[in-house]
Amino acid sequence: FTLRLKEASDFNLIQVIEDDRSNRGSEPFVTGVRGQVPPLVTTNFLVKDQGNASPRYIRCTSYNIPCTSDMAKQSQVPLAAVIKPLATLPPDETLPYLVDHGESGPVRCNRCKAYMCPFMQFIEGGRRFQCCFCSCVTEVPPHYFQHLDHTGKRVDFYDRPELSLGSYEFLATVDYCKNNKFPSPPAFIFMIDVSYNAVKSGLVRLICEELKSLLDYLPREGNMEESAIRVGFVTYNKVLHFYNVKSSLAQPQMMVVSDVADMFVPLLDGFLVNVNESRTVIVSLLDQIPEMFADTRETETVFGPVIQAGLEALKAAECAGKLFIFHTSLPIAEAPGKLKNRDDKKLINTDKEKTLFQPQTSFYNNLAKDCVAQGCCVDLFLFPNQYLDVATLGIVTYQTGGSIYKYAYFQVRTDQDRFLNDLRRDVQKEVGFDAVMRVRTSTGIRATDFFGAFYMSNTTDVEMAGLDCDKTITVEFKHDDKLSEDSGALLQCALLYTSCAGQRRLRIHNLSLNCCTQLADLYRNCETDTLINYLAKYAYRGVLNSPVKTVRDALINQCAQILACYRKNCASPSSAGQLILPECMKLLPVYLNCVLKSDVLQPGLEVTTDDRAYIRQLVTSMDVAETNVFFYPRLLPLVTDVDSDSLPAAIRNSEERLSKGDIYLLENGLNIFVWVGVNVQQGLIQNLFGVSSFSQISSTLNTLPVLENPFSKKVRSIVDMLQVQRSRYMKLIIVKQEDKLEMLFKHFLVEDKSLTGGASYVDFLCHMHKEIRQLLS
Repeated sequence: FTLRLKEASDFNLIQVIEDDRSNRGSEPFVTGVRGQVPPLVTTNFLVKDQGNASPRYIRCTSYNIPCTSDMAKQSQVPLAAVIKPLATLPPDETLPYLVDHGESGPVRCNRCKAYMCPFMQFIEGGRRFQCCFCSCVTEVPPHYFQHLDHTGKRVDFYDRPELSLGSYEFLATVDYCKNNKFPSPPAFIFMIDVSYNAVKSGLVRLICEELKSLLDYLPREGNMEESAIRVGFVTYNKVLHFYNVKSSLAQPQMMVVSDVADMFVPLLDGFLVNVNESRTVIVSLLDQIPEMFADTRETETVFGPVIQAGLEALKAAECAGKLFIFHTSLPIAEAPGKLKNRDDKKLINTDKEKTLFQPQTSFYNNLAKDCVAQGCCVDLFLFPNQYLDVATLGIVTYQTGGSIYKYAYFQVRTDQDRFLNDLRRDVQKEVGFDAVMRVRTSTGIRATDFFGAFYMSNTTDVEMAGLDCDKTITVEFKHDDKLSEDSGALLQCALLYTSCAGQRRLRIHNLSLNCCTQLADLYRNCETDTLINYLAKYAYRGVLNSPVKTVRDALINQCAQILACYRKNCASPSSAGQLILPECMKLLPVYLNCVLKSDVLQPGLEVTTDDRAYIRQLVTSMDVAETNVFFYPRLLPLVTDVDSDSLPAAIRNSEERLSKGDIYLLENGLNIFVWVGVNVQQGLIQNLFGVSSFSQISSTLNTLPVLENPFSKKVRSIVDMLQVQRSRYMKLIIVKQEDKLEMLFKHFLVEDKSLTGGASYVDFLCHMHKEIRQLLS
């Protein structure tokens, strides 16, 4: 049989996105209704919190959960939530209110310890409340008592965020602090590799120059005039250099620790300082560092002792904090955590491929555990010219909730914008320290699996030394009893963390979902973007323990089962040659094909093992909007209405959509490509690139020239708009048609057949159709 091409074009991703924008982009999304499916992540909409958490904080694979585990197994639809507890809100939405209950702390259920929320039921005239999670009845503390109105609602319902809103924060009491002691404000420690490559490339000088101004932008709370965060500085190659920058000193003092096998911090007083008090000494130090190491010949570096040093410094200061490590090479110097080069492309597509994703030593796992216990989060900026084993070095970053950035073959001239923008954002963004997250559910389901950058010492608590506004934790739920359509299902995410000012807080997000006895209701209320986010993370974890082919086959099989179950139980009878997909899952095959063709599951020829480990780690913490554009990049025609202020409408991601006479922009959250057709008018080339012909366009440009004409302004404003939407600064790559870079660009045209053997969208639809028919026969 053949699937008609006409049918394939019916499942048009761009059309679905545009329809959702026009249907759901104009009205606010009001969260008061249980089990309501939000607009797509590609739609720009306003959220009004009326009792359920905003989809910016929580998105679910389905908003209607099967009542029984048998029904869930039959459908094969994973039940999961992608939670982004500290998500940044648009300026026109209200931040979660901070509730202070004084020394008594938040009101909680006696049995399951769930926090007060809009779904708790007050009884006996308001003297007690029944928990919506475990049904236990708890007495209302005298200070919290309030009368009920004729509907059974407390009369202060609208005055209390925890009774009327889906998201809010509680000020935590001393019982929620380590050792029953309120925490000190966190510290930032900047740790700079000063080996030969780092100095020679100009990287050390660039970092030191940037830090001088960046220290004015450390995160601060509310109306605070200055940040409470203290800072410290370390440089390293084979040994570590600590700096005393105490405000009373005329010059910074260096202390060298050469015994890296037994790491200690040689000074306590003067290492972590207030920026404003020690500014003169800090600026003097940052001026001196590039000169001090200008003539270095040291090529070897350590890495493990660098993290140990930061950890010991935070321990000594009795505070949480973040290490910003700028590192260039494989740590081969004799020291704890020393690594060997194990890069071997011959392992790809063999049973041993999984070892490329696993750390080569347990040293860094153990170090990560110690970091989490102290609240020491590690952010890693890598500048490799060759293999440096991201799979191993990234473990500490990954398990402490940190971020990793990679700039291969870094050159100051072409890469400084990207690196400096990433560094600025990383230093300034909202982050919570020493964080513990727990997800409670109402009776019938429970959280069973977790994905993201964190550490777990037990089965319920997700621990993160740091959690920033970009990170998500994905939680999978399973049935442990029957659910009821009447009561639905509830989840409450509670995040305990220390703010940048050293305040201990609890951020609470609540969500109520529907429950169903009919499969059709489940399929009607699924969200494909969230489903793909979950499936990608599940698959990317799978490659640690199984051959990539096994992981790919399992993904295809699960999606075929989801669609076969729908066809068998929910669709009207139709001819076997016709592909029938649920309305809200009609894009599942196109997105699934993109995940299967991604570099982790099907590496391109140019993709290094470090790149694969890097991408695997990035995707594990991505939110739904980021995975959406990462797997199906956005392709925009630029030669459109120059006068419009909005982004041009995207087009389908295929080479057949490109015209030789046009210019297109493609973005995937990490890169922006500007593709120039060979027949583009000379005037457009002149206006955008400032040169008179196609042949004169330079492929090495990393920014568009600033030219005073409408077309140049328009394209640059589109690039700026896209940069603002993403959590990382995207690298700009100019691609001329029929140029050698076009191979890389075509790798991202995901509806086409790929050079590494990935199927085109139409072929994959046919393949999925066959799989579904086999399951039904």
